Amino acid sequence: MRALGIGNYPFPNDDEGTYLAQAWAVQHGELAHYTYWYDHPPLGWMQLATMSWLPNWLLPDLPTFVQGRIAMLPVAAAAMVLVYVIGRRLGLARPTAAAAMLLYALSPLAVVLHRQIYLDNFAVLWVLVSFAFALSPRRHLWHHVAAGMAFAMAVLSKETIAVLLPVLLVTLWQGSHPSTRKFSFAGFGSGFVLTGLFYPLYALLKGELFPGAGHVSLLGTLKFQLGGREGSGSAFEEGTDAHQLFTDWLDRDPYLLIGGAAAAVCAFAVRRLRPAALAVLVLTLVALRPGGYLPQMYIVQVLPFLALTLAGLAQAVIARLPGKPHLRPAAALAAVAVAAVLAGPHWYERDRAATAADDNGVYHDAARWLRETPVGDRDQVRVVTDGVLWLDAVDAGYRPGTGVIWHYKLDQDPAVTKTLPHGWKDIDYVVSTPALRGEREHLPTLRDLFAHGTPVASFGEGGGRIDILRIENDE
Repeated sequence: MRALGIGNYPFPNDDEGTYLAQAWAVQHGELAHYTYWYDHPPLGWMQLATMSWLPNWLLPDLPTFVQGRIAMLPVAAAAMVLVYVIGRRLGLARPTAAAAMLLYALSPLAVVLHRQIYLDNFAVLWVLVSFAFALSPRRHLWHHVAAGMAFAMAVLSKETIAVLLPVLLVTLWQGSHPSTRKFSFAGFGSGFVLTGLFYPLYALLKGELFPGAGHVSLLGTLKFQLGGREGSGSAFEEGTDAHQLFTDWLDRDPYLLIGGAAAAVCAFAVRRLRPAALAVLVLTLVALRPGGYLPQMYIVQVLPFLALTLAGLAQAVIARLPGKPHLRPAAALAAVAVAAVLAGPHWYERDRAATAADDNGVYHDAARWLRETPVGDRDQVRVVTDGVLWLDAVDAGYRPGTGVIWHYKLDQDPAVTKTLPHGWKDIDYVVSTPALRGEREHLPTLRDLFAHGTPVASFGEGGGRIDILRIENDE
């Protein structure tokens, strides 16, 4: 289902292009396609780099963001399998664990967000690996060391997932034997710390751990990420970005979100379900904190635990029903039927829309224009694009970095601005996408480019259109 229409829906997010371009940079021996400023740990796009080359090689005519989305399919598949494994290790019966996996796999939120190129998808995969090791029924010490290493891999894929550390510790407490518990915690801590130290050690060796003049720094960027970003407002206040996000998430899948959250509250009464319930609680409290920054893809981190708590609580309730035990399978079938009647039509409509929609023809057309339209010597022509089309322009022969310029870097990166001594006059073309038009009031050079650009090609209509602007310089 995730593969059907993967290039046509949803509309590309600029983050997708950024991570894909950074993966391309890793394939060429760098950590980022521009100055790496420690915005995120690089492990996420390193993993993407190991996977994205195959779709690029097999399907070279597709836009690069579609190739990257295809590379995300194995990540989604592995996460589904791990939900089943964790369900079994939480004490769920095979049918219940399979039901949790299906809840996770078929949720309209998962169908859309798992096909997009987000670091959160890699982080969730490694968190699930960590939970699976922490709950290993064999309780081997190396399993708990591996749980710590896997959790470090999750944090190095997307640092915000670190809020689940207390949940992993509770899970490890529950999954370890009392007589060897201290060794289990020592092993987990060793695996986590020794693996995670590679990132600050890299910054230290580069002289970029601490803030200073003339260079980026890990701690300086971390300070910005924690307190310097504009907040999303309160989820309870209408008109804020956080409220809009929650409204959108609930519109897409109210059944798993509300049902899973309610189940998580009740699941604290069931000992074996507490790790999943605690994960839901922690991630929900972080999302609801006032004034914090809440990204669109954050909900990805919560979905597997919502599915596990909902399916697990249903099993626990059915197991405690009074009466004859042989009636419990009938009660389970009745629960499945009720869920199908309530959520089935909504999920079907949402999932069908995601697989049948065709919203991205403009990006396909723009990528084709970059590849096929003669504009002179592409090594000398300078074009500004959004993050999504940056790599398409590179593949088309434009010089990476300063020949094809990510719009965000026009006024933000000294390495780029010093190559533009005449400002906007040194640019030949702008690929005007919704992302660029949304930023032009904040970037002076981009605003000047729009003021002096003449359309030479246009794809689509309305706010989603893409225009190719040739910059008219009369001097």
